[in-house]
Amino acid sequence: MQAAPGAPLSSPDAPDAPDAPGAPGASGASVRRRRIGVLVGVAAFVLAADAITKAIVVVHLRYGQQVHLIGNVLMLNLLRNSGAAFSVGTGNTIVFTAIAVVVAIYIVRTARARNLRSLGWAIALGLLLGGALGNLADRIFRAPGVFRGAVVDWIQLTNYWPVFNLADSAIVCGGVLTVLLATLGYRLDGTRGDRPAPAPAPPAEPAPGESDSSDAPADAADVER
Repeated sequence: MQAAPGAPLSSPDAPDAPDAPGAPGASGASVRRRRIGVLVGVAAFVLAADAITKAIVVVHLRYGQQVHLIGNVLMLNLLRNSGAAFSVGTGNTIVFTAIAVVVAIYIVRTARARNLRSLGWAIALGLLLGGALGNLADRIFRAPGVFRGAVVDWIQLTNYWPVFNLADSAIVCGGVLTVLLATLGYRLDGTRGDRPAPAPAPPAEPAPGESDSSDAPADAADVER
């Protein structure tokens, strides 16, 4: 049956239609899912690369024996580190294990609780998470025991720089990127602190000589009188 002229085509009691895929809410959720996917992908790549390289150097390198790749600038040197990144704080393995667990949990909670839409922040958090999990895996599964394991370090730059691994490099790169994003004012939701939201545009004013359409019926009635 055809609806009367001017009547709505849908019943007022009908339920609202779901948001279209292009609606703002659906678009924001899609961006957030993609950014979380980037975070997880970066963290998984760092964790896999760190584990694979450590397994290779443990099999093929001897403890404390340097392999010179580029003179005394870049060397391979297998060491066991019970401290933090770059062999800092050796002997406090359990403390650094607890810190790594807290950092990993904080990153996961931050990515889930906040509106993560920034690609830069997704990469930075992924680097930090992957690096933390890479060294945490060593502390859990390597000798001398659970949560007391020594981290495998094998990259040495000159004789004046501490030996490190790919997980340490990811943590440093993630930290530098985090400082850079915060300094530039970028937030996790993709907005920038020094760029306020644009103000709504003022309503358009009628052109000179044009009268308001709402006054037309009244004027016509006055003429007929």
